[in-house]
Amino acid sequence: MTEALDDAKMIVELARWGTDMGLEDALAKLFQPDFDRSSANDDDPSVRKVLWFYETVGTLVKRGALSGDFVKDVWWVEGMWPLVKPHVMAAREGSGEARLYENFEALATM
Repeated sequence: MTEALDDAKMIVELARWGTDMGLEDALAKLFQPDFDRSSANDDDPSVRKVLWFYETVGTLVKRGALSGDFVKDVWWVEGMWPLVKPHVMAAREGSGEARLYENFEALATM
């Protein structure tokens, strides 16, 4: 029970952080019909917010600080990844760093 309570507290803190960073508006933009998912412009602030948030959550899961199952009960991680994947692939190619956003990807595909 204590572990679940700790996870719940962290989820609430992450939700609060997401609100503070404007994640809700960023997600709304990504779900707009005119949002071009195939465009690999990683300068889009909405894309960056989503990537930063889910990479952080994925890192917490990877390090055992938060349950991946709990995260997936709260957030639709699998649905978020396809919205930003082209941006991630372009960023990886452009930077030469194949590990960019790997924790987000791992969370989405677990």
